[in-house]
Amino acid sequence: MSRTVLRTAFWLGFYALILSAWWLMFTMSRDMDLDWIGRPGPMGQAMAAMDPRMDMYMPMAEFGPLFWMWAIMMAAMMLPTLVPTLRSYDDLIRSANGSRAGWLGVLSGYLVVWVGFAALITGVQLALLFGGVVDMLGIGKSGYFAGGLMIAVGAFQFTRAKEVCHGVCHAPMTYFLGHWKTGFTGGLRMGLGMGAFCVGCCWGFMALGFVGGVMSLLWMGLATLFMVLEKLPQIGHAVTRPMGFALIAGGLVLLIYPISYGG
Repeated sequence: MSRTVLRTAFWLGFYALILSAWWLMFTMSRDMDLDWIGRPGPMGQAMAAMDPRMDMYMPMAEFGPLFWMWAIMMAAMMLPTLVPTLRSYDDLIRSANGSRAGWLGVLSGYLVVWVGFAALITGVQLALLFGGVVDMLGIGKSGYFAGGLMIAVGAFQFTRAKEVCHGVCHAPMTYFLGHWKTGFTGGLRMGLGMGAFCVGCCWGFMALGFVGGVMSLLWMGLATLFMVLEKLPQIGHAVTRPMGFALIAGGLVLLIYPISYGG
């Protein structure tokens, strides 16, 4: 098999993985009778009206199902942001001693870190749920909570930690050259490192799911779009702080004019 055919096959498989994750999220939302913003659809509203005590979303209160939901969500949202990184590694296959095994290692390491983060945020969501802070769909019950979270995430956009983590995500070639390892194991180690910096850069946009609804396809799409833009070499640095200002402004609005979010 020629190198060109092999490269095409790897990239097609990568994009198929992204599409599969988004399809699974869409299917899960449909099966739970949720609309595109993550709210119960007509069927769910009708059943709740017949018996308000009926809880249609008990799987969202159990670690296993909730973890798999978050893990699939991580794949759907974060794999598109990995495209510049994998393209940088592609360049090193041609110009250095990179390999397709190393390429797979980078991808695998990145996924391992984000699946680990999925487990962490699952625990956070369950703690918030049983603490009465969010409802069964993961939506904050208080405008004060939502506003405070938006301000915290917005303020993080201006921190040194964000700057360092974003710098690595924004310039993966520099990271590769400074931490170069060969083969699948080497790629895995670099992928783990890249994934850790990426979590440090993007954790806040995942936490905003507790404002927009963790099963909201609209929130997922908007967050994914912005995280992709942040990692583009041409404009990445230009969008980080404006988004911080926008989040802080939105959070202040919610604090000044608090509204009820969840059940």
